[in-house]
Amino acid sequence: MKETTRAAYEEAVLRVQMHMHRTLDDPFDPNGIALVAGFSRFHLSRLFSAMTGESLLEYRRRLLLERAAHSLLYRRHSVTELAFRAGYDTPEAFTRAFSKLYGVPPGEYRRKLRAAMKHRLETIRARSKLCTLSLSLHEGGRKDMEVKIERHDSLKVAFIRHVGPYGDCLEAWNRLCGAPGVASRLGPGTLALSLCYDDPDVTEPDKIRMDVCVTIDDSFVPGGGIDVQTIPGGEFAVVVYRGAYEGLHDAYRAMYGEWLPKSGREFGGAYSMEIYRTDPGTTPPEENITEIRIPLL
Repeated sequence: MKETTRAAYEEAVLRVQMHMHRTLDDPFDPNGIALVAGFSRFHLSRLFSAMTGESLLEYRRRLLLERAAHSLLYRRHSVTELAFRAGYDTPEAFTRAFSKLYGVPPGEYRRKLRAAMKHRLETIRARSKLCTLSLSLHEGGRKDMEVKIERHDSLKVAFIRHVGPYGDCLEAWNRLCGAPGVASRLGPGTLALSLCYDDPDVTEPDKIRMDVCVTIDDSFVPGGGIDVQTIPGGEFAVVVYRGAYEGLHDAYRAMYGEWLPKSGREFGGAYSMEIYRTDPGTTPPEENITEIRIPLL
C-alpha cells in the first residue's frame, strides 16, 4: 500500500472512530458512518476491520461495555440501568456480552474491582498524601493535591491519535512536535496536552486511546497525519499533580474513587485532560507538573 494511500485510510478510520465516540448513545447507523468516512459502506467495513482488528459494530459494543465497566467501578448505577444505556434490550443480554469481554458477570466484576480499588487506595494513602483528595472542597487542612472546580474555555488543538499504553506515547509526541507546520508554531503560549479516553483498569493496553495535542490558532492547516479538533469548554474538576507520570493513574483513582463520589458532581465527558506544565525533557521526573482536568456535568 502506498504511504499516501495508507495515510488517507488512517485519517478516514480516525474520523469514524471520533464520530462513533461522540455519537455513542445514538442508534447505530452504518450508512451515516460511511458518509463520515467518505467511502461506501462495504468498503469502509472491510477497511475498518483490516486496520483496527474489529468490525464497526464490535468496536462500538466494546466502547459501550468499557463505559459500563467504568460505571460499575465508580458509579452507583444498577446493572439494569447500565444494560439499557449500553443498548441491550434485557439485563440478561448485557450480562452475557459483559461476561464474554471481562470473564465475569457485572455484579461480580463490581465486587472484585471495588475491593481491589479499596486496597489500592489504602496503599496510596499509606505511602503518600494523594488521598487528601477525599476531603471536600469546604473542609480545612493542608491539601497537597487540592481539587478545584473551574470553568475553562474551549481549546483548538492539532493532534495525533496514539493507541496503546499511555506510557508508550513518545513516538506520537515526536511526530506531532517534529512536524514543520507544528514546530514553527510552538512558543511560550502553546499548551501541550493529552486527551485520555480509556481507563487502564478497564481497557486492554493495546486498545487504549490517547490524543497528544498542542494548541493552535485558526490559521493552522491539518495534513501529514496531523488532525485538528476543538475541545469543548465547561466546568472541570482540576488537580495539579506533581511527580513522575507513572503516578498519574493513582491520582485518577483517588479522584474518581474518593473525591468524585463525595463531591456530589458527575463525570461529564468521555475523556480526561492532562496539561503538561513542565518540559519532561529538562525536568526531573519527580518535579514534573501535570494539570488534570476532568469534565463535569
